[in-house]
Amino acid sequence: MLADRLISAFDRALRAAVGAPVKAGVSQLRAGVPEPLPASDQFLSPAERAHAAALMRVNHVGEVCAQGLYHGQALTAGTPQTRAHMERAAAEEGEHLALCAARIGELGGRVSLLNPLWYAGSFVLGAAAGRAGDAVSLGFVAETERQVEAHLEGHLASLPAEDMRSRAIVARMRNDEARHRQDATAAGAAALPLPARLAMKVMAKVMTTLAYRA
Repeated sequence: MLADRLISAFDRALRAAVGAPVKAGVSQLRAGVPEPLPASDQFLSPAERAHAAALMRVNHVGEVCAQGLYHGQALTAGTPQTRAHMERAAAEEGEHLALCAARIGELGGRVSLLNPLWYAGSFVLGAAAGRAGDAVSLGFVAETERQVEAHLEGHLASLPAEDMRSRAIVARMRNDEARHRQDATAAGAAALPLPARLAMKVMAKVMTTLAYRA
């Protein structure tokens, strides 16, 4: 029923805004993320620690946005198959969200103060993409994930070499995003026009710049 879906969407929104969309513990989510010795962070200088925390905050914001996009797309999906696709991807992105939040805390940083706004804007955008049809919605996923992959590659190049835990988390995220892109393409994603792709790139640049600082 639509009412049930709306209630569920509201609950997911609250969880995503505070960075806790999944119930599994962080130790469970870290399966496949190599754990360096706890003392490894002592090799990071204060400046490196602050930089790594800011980059992980950017990634956390990206995952908040992903939650909003996928939740909005699931709500307005045209078929049960596409809705299930979006909900499954959102659950995996929720794991990324929890990993980023935990790592930010370890580095002594904080999540973005603008997370509720990031989520709300992304939800509206996702819902609009879903209303445009499943092929367009899946195309939006494929293009978003393609840009996120490039963004995460940049973070792997920028993170301190000694920050093995953050690097492992980002590498896992990059691999998952590539799989989401491939899944969306296989499900029938339509290629987005160039103006739409460029607009998405500009919006992502604004988000990452603001999130690095706040």
